Amino acid sequence: MDSQEQQAEFQYDTGGETTGPMAGFDEQKAREGARLLLEAVGRNPDEAGVYDTWYRRVPAMLETLTEGTRHEEKPVMRTFEAETDSLVVKTSIPLHSMCEHHLLPFDGVAHVAYRPDEEMVGLSKLIRYVRWQSRQLTTQEALTHDIATGLAEELNAGGVTVEVTATHMCEVMRGVETATETTTRAEAGSLTDADREQFRESVRRQSASAATR
Repeated sequence: MDSQEQQAEFQYDTGGETTGPMAGFDEQKAREGARLLLEAVGRNPDEAGVYDTWYRRVPAMLETLTEGTRHEEKPVMRTFEAETDSLVVKTSIPLHSMCEHHLLPFDGVAHVAYRPDEEMVGLSKLIRYVRWQSRQLTTQEALTHDIATGLAEELNAGGVTVEVTATHMCEVMRGVETATETTTRAEAGSLTDADREQFRESVRRQSASAATR
């Protein structure tokens, strides 16, 4: 059964407790879940080699890799008066996220551009914002959309466009067991054809430059 097509066949009884992103990170449940997974694959959770795996390492990893679900972890997007109304383009932002269907990583690069309205943001903030959004269980399509709409709201930008190219370990390590690249695009606000062409040309130049290194 593919989780993309079907609902889960069972539901956990949470006893009315709040779960999900609104509940924050639950270290104890992460420990219990990691311990059960080890047992499920035939490992003794209490043996020396894997005790710290479920007790410390996996919960710490999951807490980091789900920061994007917690608003308090969002980088401060401090803005300043716009010095231009031209398109601002940032290419090849490293991107690492987790597939919500298989709990395996996908990684690649994000290219981001926005047209300032009255305010701009430091270029490093674009990198930090992409990293924060990426730290959640998601799909590449949803992540691309979330980055675009989130930046548009954060910056009150006239328009935002985002392109993500990534390789999914859920394809590399299982299924077709082949490493391929998937590209997704999303826009928010209003962009002109000239904006889109400028963005595409920036991405093409970067890709050509990377290929010659």
